[in-house]
Amino acid sequence: MQPTLLILAAGMASRYGSLKQIQAFGPSGETIIDYSIYDAIRAGFGKIVFIIRENFATEFKEIFEPKLKGRVATDYVYQNMDSFTGGYQIPGDRTKPWGTAHAILCAKNAIQEPFAVINADDFYGADAFVKMADFLKGEAKADIYSVVGYELGKTVSEHGSVSRGVCAVDGAGFLSAINERTKIYTDNGQIVYEEADGSKHPLGAETPVSMNFWGFHPSVFDISQSLFNEFLEKNGTNPKSEFFIPIVADEFIRRDLGKVKVLPTTAKWFGVTYKEDAPGVQASLSELVKNGAYPDNLWK
Repeated sequence: MQPTLLILAAGMASRYGSLKQIQAFGPSGETIIDYSIYDAIRAGFGKIVFIIRENFATEFKEIFEPKLKGRVATDYVYQNMDSFTGGYQIPGDRTKPWGTAHAILCAKNAIQEPFAVINADDFYGADAFVKMADFLKGEAKADIYSVVGYELGKTVSEHGSVSRGVCAVDGAGFLSAINERTKIYTDNGQIVYEEADGSKHPLGAETPVSMNFWGFHPSVFDISQSLFNEFLEKNGTNPKSEFFIPIVADEFIRRDLGKVKVLPTTAKWFGVTYKEDAPGVQASLSELVKNGAYPDNLWK
């Protein structure tokens, strides 16, 4: 069975200020998502599932359906505030989605096979898709998941702080823990993460981090539902609380439910967190096209 690619494109783009998921960056108007899908198809993925917000569904589909029709199967899932909440009373001051792990849960009814998860606004590179597809086809099980590991120094932005899942890896190449650090930046030449109390802690440039490129068996849906129920009980009244994928991965490991294999990649990552990142993304894509890694028109 061919694996599925789940693309998280429901973010509110609050820092970026526009729908970066559908902004053109490539030489023929390609979005970052286009490059991810192109790499996924080449690597052997058989279906693309988009998680989007219902209020821009029409515009989103008009952009992607003409390109993908006849090339790969597609499906769409909406991340609504009340999805999979079991009747939980949502606080009136809650305005943002519940987070990336909740987004995965929203795709439960659309996916029955091993699948990968990526962000819509990150470029992951062909090597990462090949390694993930190989894992999903041959190694993914109910107790074996995976994550692509990138070097932290290659994933920071020059224009502000970023969120990264900082990985601790054991001698066998499996995660021993993962911590979501929501404020990582370069401070006087040193990469640091900042805690809520303002304290700063250094991180090495080669520290492996998750860029939300995960490989899962469908068993993750039931695990996520159970953990989301716990999350709502403990954190549901906090309007800024989020149920992140690393929370699920960390509890999966901590509760001895299984292991998460780290898939190192030589692929270069780049992404758009801030508007100021856009010119660099365009330049990087132009260089890849110039070097023959991609055609100048992906869907011609």
